[in-house]
Amino acid sequence: MIRLVVANQRGGVAKTTTALVLARIYADQGKRVLLIDTDSQGSIGTVISLKSKYHLSDFLVGHIALEECLVRAHPNIDVLPSNRHTSRAEDLITAQGFREFVFEQMFGPYEHDYDVILVDVAPSITLFQTCAMVYTRRVVIPVAMEILSVQGAMASLESARTLNTMFCNSYHLPVETVGMVPVMVDRRLAMTNIILDTLDQICEKTGVPRLSAIRTDTSVVKANKERQFLADFDPKSKALEDYTVVADEILTVMEQLNGIPQAQCKSA
Repeated sequence: MIRLVVANQRGGVAKTTTALVLARIYADQGKRVLLIDTDSQGSIGTVISLKSKYHLSDFLVGHIALEECLVRAHPNIDVLPSNRHTSRAEDLITAQGFREFVFEQMFGPYEHDYDVILVDVAPSITLFQTCAMVYTRRVVIPVAMEILSVQGAMASLESARTLNTMFCNSYHLPVETVGMVPVMVDRRLAMTNIILDTLDQICEKTGVPRLSAIRTDTSVVKANKERQFLADFDPKSKALEDYTVVADEILTVMEQLNGIPQAQCKSA
């Protein structure tokens, strides 16, 4: 079972693209995928033009059955979309006890229906990001080739450390960072090499893997404009080729992490 959050505290770093492309790669491998959008901007639904009567907030606080809230985006991909009411649901859940475990309580009963659960979170520290990390216990961090993206990645690492400090001893809950993924990489640019070197230093210091880079590819932007999965718009695109490598790397790292006893909580 793959449960994974795609996070970075900086916007515009291809989080939603990463979540969508990984979902499609795993789906094309025959895996059943649930893609959850927790961002009130509803980016996933917008990017692939989903129409939904119900959303994440309806499932979490409106008592609508999960199957009624899902949208089939591909034969193997169900999407739980988000909208502006997600913020209100977050406010309501904040007042509850054990609020950090809401996703675990709500989505846990449906795990048997899926092989992969991916969660796309907002580019900020929110309760639902915490809920997603506590539930999945695994995080992948896309990092664009600019310094603010690196700072956002560091904030995501710090969030994982904080959760481990809060819950590890009591709940044996290690939140592990599966890897950092350099995205929108153009090696002709001087800043790219600076950011990649910085990421290598961070990864060496923290023990977090630096996964393969995703090259800049105009097909990504064009696919978004056409409201299509990248695999449908351009199945031979450079970015899709790179993401396929990353998808396999994620599986390898997660297999290694799953072999670590749950009591061995790490800092990241």
